[in-house]
Amino acid sequence: MKLEQNVLPVQNKILAQYWDKQSTIHNFFDYVYSDDAFHARAQYLTTKTYDTAQLSKIIQLYMTPFGLSEACERHLKELAEGAYVIVGGQQAGVLTGPLYSVHKAISVILLARQQREKLGKKVIPLFWIAGEDHDLEEINHTYTTVDATLKKRVYKERSKRKTMASTTAINKEEMESFVRTVFADFGESEYTKDLLHNVLTHLHASDTFTDFFTALMNELFAKYGLLMLDAAFPAFRQYEADFFVRLIEHNEEIAQVVVAQEEAFNQAGYGKPIEAVASNANLFFVQGGERFLLERKDGYYTNALGSIKLTKEQLLEVARQTPEKLSNNVVTRPLMQEMTMPVLAFVGGPGELAYWATLKPAFSLLHLQMPVFAPRLNITLVPRTVQPLLAQNELTVLDVMKGKAEQLKNRFIEEVQDENAKEKLAEMQRNLLAQYNELEQHLREQQLDLNNIIEKNKQYHCRQFDYLAAKIGQEILGKHDVKIKQFNLMITELFPNQNLQERYFNPYQYLNLYGPTLVGSLIELDLVPSDQHNYITL
Repeated sequence: MKLEQNVLPVQNKILAQYWDKQSTIHNFFDYVYSDDAFHARAQYLTTKTYDTAQLSKIIQLYMTPFGLSEACERHLKELAEGAYVIVGGQQAGVLTGPLYSVHKAISVILLARQQREKLGKKVIPLFWIAGEDHDLEEINHTYTTVDATLKKRVYKERSKRKTMASTTAINKEEMESFVRTVFADFGESEYTKDLLHNVLTHLHASDTFTDFFTALMNELFAKYGLLMLDAAFPAFRQYEADFFVRLIEHNEEIAQVVVAQEEAFNQAGYGKPIEAVASNANLFFVQGGERFLLERKDGYYTNALGSIKLTKEQLLEVARQTPEKLSNNVVTRPLMQEMTMPVLAFVGGPGELAYWATLKPAFSLLHLQMPVFAPRLNITLVPRTVQPLLAQNELTVLDVMKGKAEQLKNRFIEEVQDENAKEKLAEMQRNLLAQYNELEQHLREQQLDLNNIIEKNKQYHCRQFDYLAAKIGQEILGKHDVKIKQFNLMITELFPNQNLQERYFNPYQYLNLYGPTLVGSLIELDLVPSDQHNYITL
């Protein structure tokens, strides 16, 4: 395994600015990412009180059905004693979701390990599962490489209701079919049989999307003590009751300051990442397993359809008595994390960085402080199938990302075209059209009005010429299919759809090729958050 690092062409302005220590973007955060920031944040946390003993029990209760490793039990004990927490999270995607879910988990584990050593204090990793999210279309699919092209594979079961991932039952027969199709795309390796067996075992022991996600992530990361918590876990909702009360008591003010901060962020040239509105309650109401976004309207907290209508006192009573009926959104989730656990740093991607930048006044309003924001690791895995192709074409991974492989492919296709055949076909078409023109002139002289029929005939023959030209082109490309597929494979594997690999493929594509030790090998590289993109040659 070989590591190379490079700065990518700017894909995200906000992230690029965040790594610039002199950028004004840091006005939107409480800390500029640095060792000093972690020391200052750790000192701040000594002034705060958290019920980490109860939090540890809740996490233990959540994780026990999935199996607790020795490392997880040790971290739970440390958390109960007041250890700081590095938090990162993601939705409960099928087969762990895109690679960046795994990259986040690795980032959280490594940052906790590194800060434990630097601070000389106990720091533990925690993965916050957004099981409360209800947009199942975002988590029900993955992508594979089929015949050197990108293929979308979808779990086809649909629900018309806005049920949360943590309450949406899996159709196990349909999910098994989906998993087997994905693995068939991977192809057979020495690891396939055991890997597929493990995945299907976890599937059949799971009831919901979140169960399946947690089981797979736990198998990948239990050895490294990654704690996991579902945001929708009922015991955790009870723990959040008093904090929901705070969010409701200051609800209108929170919305107002977020709207104002987002406008300032927009004026600074960064856009409006959450499109905040002052009437948004930034809380969901859960009814029958479905989530309904609340807004303040005419003195009530109501949903868009008006089927839920609560006074502020009624909503406060819900928070106190049945907090499992409430759920956070992108504004209140970071606030809830800050109130419920001693967060040393939050690990997130570019999208999360953008919406966190709108929240500083909301933290201040509740007498809280934003934790250090740590951008997650950015990783591209370079499979062995691609390495010789890069060398053969004198390309680097960065070249592929800059479009050079696509340019070489297009140039190759141009070079292999049969220009002689093209010219002969063009000449035939010119001759035929000239003969049509002669015929039209003759018919006009004979005062025969057949223009419409002649025009239709010309169009028909032109379509046939186009069809013939296309077939000739296909035959030529078919003769060079191997070379063209090599270009396509490089592009699909390293920069699919002109986007980063981590946004498309799931980790099992690589576990199938390189075995169960792959995750451990990535962790042992001991990467640190930076503006560098990590290319890892497998």
